[in-house]
Amino acid sequence: MTSSLSTDSISLTLNGEPRQFRVAATVADLVRDIGLDPAKVAVERNLEIVSRSTLENVHLADGDVLEIVHFVGGGQDDGWSVAGRHFTSRLIVGTGKYKDFEQNAAALVASGAEIITVAVRRVNVSDPKAPMLTDYIDPKKYTYLPNTAGCFTADDAIRTLRLAREAGGWDLVKLEVLGEAKTLYPDMRETLKATEILAKEGFLPMVYCVDDPIAAKQLEDAGAVAVMPLGAPIGSGLGIQNRVTIRLIVEGAKVPVLVDAGVGTASDAAVAMELGCDGVLMNTAIAEAKDPVAMATAMKLAVQSGRMAYLAGRMGRRMYADPSSPLAGLI
Repeated sequence: MTSSLSTDSISLTLNGEPRQFRVAATVADLVRDIGLDPAKVAVERNLEIVSRSTLENVHLADGDVLEIVHFVGGGQDDGWSVAGRHFTSRLIVGTGKYKDFEQNAAALVASGAEIITVAVRRVNVSDPKAPMLTDYIDPKKYTYLPNTAGCFTADDAIRTLRLAREAGGWDLVKLEVLGEAKTLYPDMRETLKATEILAKEGFLPMVYCVDDPIAAKQLEDAGAVAVMPLGAPIGSGLGIQNRVTIRLIVEGAKVPVLVDAGVGTASDAAVAMELGCDGVLMNTAIAEAKDPVAMATAMKLAVQSGRMAYLAGRMGRRMYADPSSPLAGLI
């Protein structure tokens, strides 16, 4: 978009507002420039529908009047953004512990998630034709979020993500550097070191961290595009154990905050969202449920419900009872 008139610009009316745009641009160029996917919108130009298949070929002209629409849930888009990328679902799911790729894919669909974390592991050179995750979950349809699960040093995590970027071109990544195997708590010194290096190399790290507002701020200053405090130890299913500190992280952060680890059931996901978090990441809670697909659906609804409750604003807490009906005038 250009902000001033020039011989290289034309005047348009877009969704009722005057705009300037570059000469010789197509309708698809305009859609992309305002941050939308041409495959997900409908366009009307001068009261005529522009077929989606021709958006790349229809050139804009001075004086064009355009309407661009898309579908949103509940009458509004309550999505979220990280590193300039917009998502509708606030639930991120993992790919471990499922009985097979088919179950994983079915749970992903039921969850409504758009981002899926993937571990980086060696290729099975003894059976190169063995099924792979990408055979079941299309990386063109979902946002793959390579993670550093199992890394215990900054160097190992950085090496892993460099390989991931080479393999798939991904720069949005999930960083975790663990301190030791029993608790799987993050080693924050190594995590901060890795965050600084990755950010300088052009990565966009979403970073798993302790539930410490100071540490979260340090990660943000080091280049983290999102901070992901644990709710409880990884895979424990204990639920959100640290509501006060997570709320403080949310209040102080200028980047998205997502609870990562510890969720066991739908109510835990709702609590995370009621605290004001931008999203929740989970794996074991869905994968180890007796019915992973049903649990994925429950988690989707819980995240939506918790978010709605947060936006609605809960009632204040009271030390004593307060009757819903007035006591005056009793018979």
